[in-house]
Amino acid sequence: MRNLIILSFPLLFSCSLENKSKNTYSNTQDSQEIHAIKTMLKKQQDCWNNGDIEGFMQGYWNSEKLVFTSLKYKPAYGWKETLRRYKESYPSKESMGELIFDFLELEITSNTTATLKGKWELNRKDDYPNGIFWLNINKFDDNWLITKDSTISL
Repeated sequence: MRNLIILSFPLLFSCSLENKSKNTYSNTQDSQEIHAIKTMLKKQQDCWNNGDIEGFMQGYWNSEKLVFTSLKYKPAYGWKETLRRYKESYPSKESMGELIFDFLELEITSNTTATLKGKWELNRKDDYPNGIFWLNINKFDDNWLITKDSTISL
C-alpha cells in the first residue's frame, strides 16, 4: 500500500502541471480592452441621451441569442425583440430622459468575455428611475457587444 501511495504522487503532480499549462488565459485586466468596453457603453449612453434607441442598440449583439431580462417583463430573446421592447417602454425622447451609467465592477474574464455590474439612472422632468444592471459582454472580431443584460429598477 505504501508503494502505491508513493507511486501515485508523480502521477498527481503531472496531472496538476498539465491542467495549469492548458490554461492559456491569465486573468490580467487589459486596460485597452477595459477602455474599449467603456467606450462602447459611453456611445450607448450618448445615443440614449440623443433619443436614438437604434443607435443605443448598436452596443448589443445583433443575434437571436441576445438575452435581456428585467423584473417588469418576461425575458426578451433576440436583438429585434429587445429593440421592440425599448421602443415600447420609451416612445419619446422625453420618456427616455438623460441616462447616467456608474460602473461598479468590470472584469475581463477571458480574451473574449467580460462581465460588468453597474448602476443606471434616468433624469427626467418628473421622476428619476434608477437601478442596477449586470452585463455579459463578448468580443466579436474587434468589437465588444452585450450578449446578456439583466436590469432591475430600485
